[in-house]
Amino acid sequence: MPPRHSKPPRTTCQLRVALKGARPPIWRRFQVSPAMDLSGLHDVLQAVMGWHDSHLHMFIKRRRRFTLPSPWIDDPDPFGKPLFLDERKYRIAELLTREKDWMEYDYDFGDSWYHRITLQKILPRDPAVRLPVCISGKRACPPEDSGGIWGFHEMQAILADLEHEEYEEMAEWLDPDFDPEAFSVEEVNVTLRAMFGHPLGPNCPD
Repeated sequence: MPPRHSKPPRTTCQLRVALKGARPPIWRRFQVSPAMDLSGLHDVLQAVMGWHDSHLHMFIKRRRRFTLPSPWIDDPDPFGKPLFLDERKYRIAELLTREKDWMEYDYDFGDSWYHRITLQKILPRDPAVRLPVCISGKRACPPEDSGGIWGFHEMQAILADLEHEEYEEMAEWLDPDFDPEAFSVEEVNVTLRAMFGHPLGPNCPD
C-alpha cells in the first residue's frame, strides 16, 4: 500500500483534435500535461492546427464556455452571471477527467471553425518526452477567413473546376503554396518548441 501522503503519479494527456465537418477529415494527435490551463491549450491548438491566432475563440464543455476576458464577449447574462469563464483559471484535468471525455473549441466567431477535442489516453509521464508534442495528423488547416467549413468546401470545389466562373478570383486569393493534403509533424514540433521554452510550457507546473 502506498504511503498515505504520497503524491499521485504524474501523467500525460494524449488528445485528438478534429475539425468538425471537414471532409476528408482534418485532425491532429498530440500530448500535453494535464496541468496545462486552457489558455496554454489554446496556444497548442493554434500551433498544431496551423491557425494564426487572429480571431476570438472559446472552449465549450457542456453548458460552460471558457475564453480570455474581453470587453467584446464578457457581458453578464440577465441574471448578472458571466457568460464566459476565464480560461486561465481552468486546467485540462478539470474538464477532461477520463478517457473519451471531450469538449469543443470554437475559433473565429465569424467563420465558426468548430473542433472536437477528445481525451484519448491518460499515460504515465515520460520525463524524456518534451511536452507539448504533436505525434500525428492529417491534412492542412484551411486558410484563415475562408468562410468556415462550408466556405472551405466550396472553395475546393471551385478550384477543382477550371471552367468555374469564380476560379480565377479564388486562385488569386489563395496562397499559391497552399496544399490541402500537406501536414508535417516535424514542422509543428519546431513551432511548439519555439513557443514553449519550458518542457511543459508556460502556465503548466510539473
